[in-house]
Amino acid sequence: MPTALTDRAIAILGTLVGFDTTSRLSNLALIDWVEAYLADLGVAGRRIASPDGTKANLLASLGPAAPGGVILSGHTDVVPVDGQPWTSDPFVLTERDGRLYGRGSADMKGFIALALAAVPLFREGLKRPVHLAFSYDEEVGCFGAPDMIAVIARDLPRPALAIVGEPSLMRVVSGHKGAAFFRVVVTGREAHSSQPHLGTSANMAAAGLITALAALSDDLAARADPASPFEPKGTSLTIGRIDGGTATNILARRCEIVFDVRAEPGDDALAVLTPFRALVAGLDARLKARDPDCGATFEILADVPPMAPETDGAAEAFVRGLTGDNGPLRAVPYASEGGQFQGAGVSTVICGPGSIDQAHQPDEYLDVDQLRQGAAFMIRLAETLRAG
Repeated sequence: MPTALTDRAIAILGTLVGFDTTSRLSNLALIDWVEAYLADLGVAGRRIASPDGTKANLLASLGPAAPGGVILSGHTDVVPVDGQPWTSDPFVLTERDGRLYGRGSADMKGFIALALAAVPLFREGLKRPVHLAFSYDEEVGCFGAPDMIAVIARDLPRPALAIVGEPSLMRVVSGHKGAAFFRVVVTGREAHSSQPHLGTSANMAAAGLITALAALSDDLAARADPASPFEPKGTSLTIGRIDGGTATNILARRCEIVFDVRAEPGDDALAVLTPFRALVAGLDARLKARDPDCGATFEILADVPPMAPETDGAAEAFVRGLTGDNGPLRAVPYASEGGQFQGAGVSTVICGPGSIDQAHQPDEYLDVDQLRQGAAFMIRLAETLRAG
C-alpha cells in the first residue's frame, strides 16, 4: 500500500509542479485541476476566492459531518525562480538519484500531493473527518488562509486539530516565530546636489531611520532569552531592501526601506517597533514643516502571527503518535499558517515531507524516501480515523 500511494503521489506532484503558481501569478489553473481530481473521486471542493477573484483557497471535507476532524493544510503558491541557476526546468518534475526536483516539490506541493493521493483512503469508513485546506499567497504574507479558516469555523463541525505540511522531514514542529513585514517611504524634493538648500534628500533623511533599525536589531539580539527553543534565539529584525535616488548628483526624491520582524511567541512586532514608529512620525513632521510635499510614512505589509508550542497539545500528541516521533520539542524561525489556525482555537503542529533547507533554493528537491514516509503517515492517519 505505501508503494502504491507513493507512486500516486509522485504522479500528482508532477502535475502540481507543472503549474507555475508563483505568488505574483494566479493559482486558479491548479485549483481547477485539484477540484476536478476530487470531483472524479466523488468529493466536492469549495472555493474561497481572493477579494479580486484571481486566486482561490480550496476546502474539501471527507468522512462524516462530525466534530473532531483533522485539517491537512497546505499552500499552493511558490516563490520565484528568477535569476536562480536551475539545472533542469523548475516547472517540470525531474527525478535524479532518488530526488524529485522542481519548484515547490518540498515547499510544499509534496504534502498536497500526498493528501490528494490519500483521498481514496479517506472516502470510506472514517469516524472522524479529514478536511483538506489548500491556500493561496502564503509565501507573501499568509493572506489566503484567514478567509478559509473563518469558513471552517463558521460552517464545519469543530475540528480537533490542524497539521500544516511545511517541510519538516516528517518530524513534529511545535512552534514557529511570527513574520511581520514593513515598509517606510521617505519623500524628499529633487534638486542639484550642489544646491542641497533648494531641495530635500530622501536618502539623507532616511539614514537616521536605517541606523535606528540596525541598533534595534542589535538590541533585540542582546535581549534574547538563552533558554529560547528557537534558533536564532529571540525576536530578530533585518532590513531586506533599501531603494533610493536616481543619480549621484541629484538629491533623492524617494527612499524606500523594507524590513521584517520575526517575533517569538509572546512578543508583538508592532510593540517592538513603538519607538521606531515615533521616529518616523517625528521625521514626517520635520520634513513637512520644511516642505509640505515631503514626509515619511510607515506601512504594515503583512503580520503573520507566531505559533506557540502547546502544553499537552492535542495536535502534537496525535501527530507524534502517528509518526513515532519521540524527539525533543522543535521550534523554527520561519512562519507558516500554523499561527493563524492556532489563533482560531485549533490545536496545530507542523509536519510534512522534505527539508526546509531546500525551500526557496535553486534545484529545490524532495527525497522520494520522504514521500514514502509521508505515504505511510497518511495510511496511519486513515486507519486511526476509521478507529475513531
